[in-house]
Amino acid sequence: MTEYPTSQEGPQPVASGGRTDESGHGTEELGHGKATLPAAEAVRTHAQPQAADLPRPRATAEAPSASEGAGEPGDPAALPGQGAARVRAGRDAAAAAEAGSARTRDGEAAREAAGRSGTLATSGASGASGRPGASVQPGGTAQAGGTGGPGGIGADSTIARREGDRLRFVGAATRRIARGIDLDEIVLGLCRATVPTFSDAILVYLRDPLPVGDERPVGPVVLRLRRTDRLRPIDEFTGAGAGAAGAATTADGELDFSQLALVGPQGDLPAAELCEIRPGGALAEVLRGVRPVFGSSAAARAALPELLGADHPVPRGQRAILAPLRGRRRVIGAAVFLRTPERPAFETNDLLVAAQLATHTALGIDKAVLYGREAYIADELQRTMLPDSLPQPTGVRLASRYLPAAETARVGGDWYDAIPLPGSRVALVVGDVMGHSMTSAAIMGQLRTTAQTLAQLDLPPAEVLHHLDEQAQRLGSDRMATCLYAVYDPVSHRITIANAGHPPPVLLHLGGRAEVLRVPPGAPIGVGGVDFEAVELDAPAGATLVLYTDGLVESRLRDVWTGIEQLRERLATTAQLTGLDHPPPLEALCDDILDMLGPGDRDDDIALLAARFDGIAPSDVAYWFLDPEETAPGRARRFARRALARWGLEELEDSLELLVSEVVTNAVRYAERPVTLRLLRTDVLRCEVGDDSPQLPRQRRARDDDEGGRGLFLVNRMARRWGATRLSSGKVVWFELALPGSPDRR
Repeated sequence: MTEYPTSQEGPQPVASGGRTDESGHGTEELGHGKATLPAAEAVRTHAQPQAADLPRPRATAEAPSASEGAGEPGDPAALPGQGAARVRAGRDAAAAAEAGSARTRDGEAAREAAGRSGTLATSGASGASGRPGASVQPGGTAQAGGTGGPGGIGADSTIARREGDRLRFVGAATRRIARGIDLDEIVLGLCRATVPTFSDAILVYLRDPLPVGDERPVGPVVLRLRRTDRLRPIDEFTGAGAGAAGAATTADGELDFSQLALVGPQGDLPAAELCEIRPGGALAEVLRGVRPVFGSSAAARAALPELLGADHPVPRGQRAILAPLRGRRRVIGAAVFLRTPERPAFETNDLLVAAQLATHTALGIDKAVLYGREAYIADELQRTMLPDSLPQPTGVRLASRYLPAAETARVGGDWYDAIPLPGSRVALVVGDVMGHSMTSAAIMGQLRTTAQTLAQLDLPPAEVLHHLDEQAQRLGSDRMATCLYAVYDPVSHRITIANAGHPPPVLLHLGGRAEVLRVPPGAPIGVGGVDFEAVELDAPAGATLVLYTDGLVESRLRDVWTGIEQLRERLATTAQLTGLDHPPPLEALCDDILDMLGPGDRDDDIALLAARFDGIAPSDVAYWFLDPEETAPGRARRFARRALARWGLEELEDSLELLVSEVVTNAVRYAERPVTLRLLRTDVLRCEVGDDSPQLPRQRRARDDDEGGRGLFLVNRMARRWGATRLSSGKVVWFELALPGSPDRR
């Protein structure tokens, strides 16, 4: 026989607006002795049978319940002695009770769904409110904080609203923390998200140094105070704030750290800046436990003074939370959340909130450290692929710029270079490998090294591009690049240019006229089977040659030729500002060129190289041919004396005659064709001796009985600088002497 729950004291209490049957029992959904449950309690009620859901013994009260008095409908034992009206009343009561029970179950299911959406984690509503949950008694009344009746529905909605607020706060805080891409942004996001919404002050400690990836720290673990934040009292801005920690207390003697004086350049709370974690200490145990703890717990009471310092006061009760920051593999720091006495203390569910904030912050810091290392590697790779500083060869001044495509893509395939060549010439190179990734940078480095090697062989520009094309094909089938290679001769004031699919250079003349040089476009490097053509053009003194990559002139908002025309106009406008007889300074010119970039013009990385042609005047050059015979050294000494007399450099006669004699003697010994001798007067006196022998001289230490082997030793001791360069037709040996009155930077 099915029994319905009944009261042991008599008729059930009826909710407001409910109906009762003849026996005095309510027929609405609250009339079956079940009090309204909080949302989380409804979840537990659904999972486990409660006392109100189990069959109970028959009531012993004088007034029998409706179900007991009526008996089970259709039971023959109950019919004798009962009137027909009583039978009908019993059936009506049973039907009403069954309907009320169904409505009760529907209401509980709805409240259960609402409770699941409004609960922060798996804790019940009792944890959110800070008091024990309702316990349903067999009689159907709520005891010790129960929420039965209409008032219970309002309390349940309040609890659900508070838990929803916690969920929304955690979501907003974690989103703000996740927005940071570097370490400082993430820590700042944690501080700004929690103060004042969650706490009145926060202190964030991080390991120093922070471990990166799988690195295993060596030595003691040290925490450094990275950042603090708090609500500053109004008195501080009026100058009436309390300045001593001993005076920062409330009326009942409880600590009010919001009145503590700020210290340090950032206005930090008075906490220890460094903390060394003792193995086996209280702080080490708390950090090893990972979970946040209240400041009033036994572990935190011993750990907080070790972390903050013995002089830093700690709030009483549950007004402090110590939350370890654990990354992917290890604890990387700790955060301390503090509340003032004017604010309610932390609740149990606030530990879950602190755990969520600490977890997101620690994982974000882990990623930021990894990102920082990758960015450092990318920067170092790009820096080593590009020249640290440009040379300053005779007759030309150089300036350069490099801009990555974006902060998140710091490496690319663009490069530039300036390579000194024999005869005071200089090779100017600019190139662009497709893409801006680590692979592009690696290919760029290989091509740049190849170009430097080919330039030292003094190959013509077209031959250099041909060998670069072969090298790109050896690196892979999809290794494509553009390159422009130019050789400037300051003596002849000429420049030879070969192009491999690169944007043409722009030449700014001394009078302010800017022109785009007409050079054959050529095919990109890596295509293969394509001949490259070189052109020779005038390079007048005072002119400026601008080499660049397509990132400067091409973007999603403009095509490449429109950008080239804008560059030409920008150069002409800048030259007009400085006057027709004075070319603009190179560094300022490079900055002005980059200023032409708009907000949407940074789709690719940019390499820029500017060369100002000063040239060498013909009056500062002396050139001779010497037949490879025994009289050549004597003739070379006489030519050198005449040149020095014409330039007024008689003080250098002895040194120059000795060194010229040694170098020319060595060249005549191996040469089969005429030897060349050239003197150049610039900021130094440069002597160049060329012959058709490819063998480079090497300095060696001569023995006491050797008749030779001391020529290069003398050159090395007396010359400011010297060197030897192999050419396609032989070699050139050169040395430099400092001019009288100039500092000898040997």
